[in-house]
Amino acid sequence: MWMSLAVITALSVAPGQAGQLSITNARFTYGVLGPTRTDAHFLPGDEAVLSFDIEGAQADDEGRVQTTVGLEVLDKDGHVRFKQKPHDLDADKSLGGDSVQGVARLDVGLDQPPGEYTLKITVTDRRARTRAVLTKTAEVLPADFGVVRLHATTDADGRVAASAWGVGQSAWINALCVGFARDGGQPHVVAELRVLDENGRPANAKPYVGEIQKDVPNNARVLPLQFLLELNRAGSFTVELTVTDKVSGKKTTGRLPLSVAKPS
Repeated sequence: MWMSLAVITALSVAPGQAGQLSITNARFTYGVLGPTRTDAHFLPGDEAVLSFDIEGAQADDEGRVQTTVGLEVLDKDGHVRFKQKPHDLDADKSLGGDSVQGVARLDVGLDQPPGEYTLKITVTDRRARTRAVLTKTAEVLPADFGVVRLHATTDADGRVAASAWGVGQSAWINALCVGFARDGGQPHVVAELRVLDENGRPANAKPYVGEIQKDVPNNARVLPLQFLLELNRAGSFTVELTVTDKVSGKKTTGRLPLSVAKPS
């Protein structure tokens, strides 16, 4: 089932047209503050992170914005399958401009039925008493072996996201493996991580390799995967994570764009 860990937060500002409340630049991303996701297909166990801009909310003289945000998930027949009660979001536009960024994060349950779903975000400007609605369609795939929740963070706990990366930083690549088989009670999964440059060439001759085949609880349905990258040079890269299930013979690959900037 859908489970909400959704947080709507004010993260950034940008220019816009004052007085007309709207929700723009809606896109699914790889984690909060992550790069744009190229598809809207989610395996059970994944997370759907929907990022967007709230433009035109009326602010006071100190740049404070008062909005209320609600979230619904509808099935293909228009029936509401999940609803988060609207809650207040007060944000500061410290740098001026006319927009703040919003993020809605939803857990896709391991037993979520496959099918097409629509995420509906409703934003109300409490000062101007105006409202804007955003709908975005996504598909939950049938349960299968795969890599989900692939994202990069600045910490080993996988909690601190970054909107930009620079030379000298460390990036933790986090993911979960789902849908794995077991042999004698234990899974046997091998994960290989490569970093490809903008021309698709591996940054190193050999991949980083990790293996899980013991000490996994019998009731565990996900396997955490994590690799540490030291960002020693600038460029546009692709993190390629390939996971092989040695029990079932299945293999899957997840890819994450990673842009690293030069020091200013």
